[in-house]
Amino acid sequence: MSDEDNAKQVRAIFISDLHLGTRGAQADLVLEFLREYDAPQIYLVGDIIDGWRLKSGWYFPQSHNDVIQKLLRKVRKGSKLIYVTGNHDDFLRDFTGLQFGGITLVDEVIHETADGKRFLVIHGDLFDLVVRNAKWLALLGDWAYTVALALNMAINRVRRVLRLPHWSLSAWAKRKVKNAVNYIGEFETCLASEADRHQADGVICGHIHHAAYRQIEGLTYINTGDWVESCTAFVEHHDGRFEMITWPQGRIRGEAAAPAAAAARPVRLPDLVEAA
Repeated sequence: MSDEDNAKQVRAIFISDLHLGTRGAQADLVLEFLREYDAPQIYLVGDIIDGWRLKSGWYFPQSHNDVIQKLLRKVRKGSKLIYVTGNHDDFLRDFTGLQFGGITLVDEVIHETADGKRFLVIHGDLFDLVVRNAKWLALLGDWAYTVALALNMAINRVRRVLRLPHWSLSAWAKRKVKNAVNYIGEFETCLASEADRHQADGVICGHIHHAAYRQIEGLTYINTGDWVESCTAFVEHHDGRFEMITWPQGRIRGEAAAPAAAAARPVRLPDLVEAA
């Protein structure tokens, strides 16, 4: 009996920012999640393979290849895989619109839920002014993030010895530093506006490694988070209900992702700024 036969069946899976090809990617945890959940529609919401990092040096261990093979196995079993390109895998944007064997490459797509709602699915980097207008600065920021991640891994090795839960340095900084809070709030507002422009009921995105599920001016904003630190994804159940999954389930992984029930509330940009 295959993993798919034992997996929890949901209507759709949304997962982003795996950053396969980097040392920070939590490929083993991604594989565990994909063994646990299965769906006829799987959305990869950008930055699945980190082309930026692979250009500077090849790193793609067996565990990263196993994730790719697992996704392809789901396609062979009948799942439709929609790959939404991001900035770190922008080399795939030359092939936008290509369909092959149950896999479709897109820059954005509309997902319709079981209860008839329409969601714009997009990575979100096109609404990041740094990525759009100063790629060199984005690359510098990516390097700084890598350094912070290495520091965070060292801190968490000590915390594991002391039997303390996982703690995310970048998630803490995003919540405490006012500029980061402003950036996140502006990003969320821009994505909600883009969903409104598409006459959609909401948006599902990634990019900023900050999982969220909330209402913004009557529109639903969902950010799938990442699989470098927070290890979060979203699933749509057969009744159209969305649920945030933090993996491993039941383990505290820091402040990166609040439970979906608590996060699904109206939020305004001034609220985010004051919270800093």
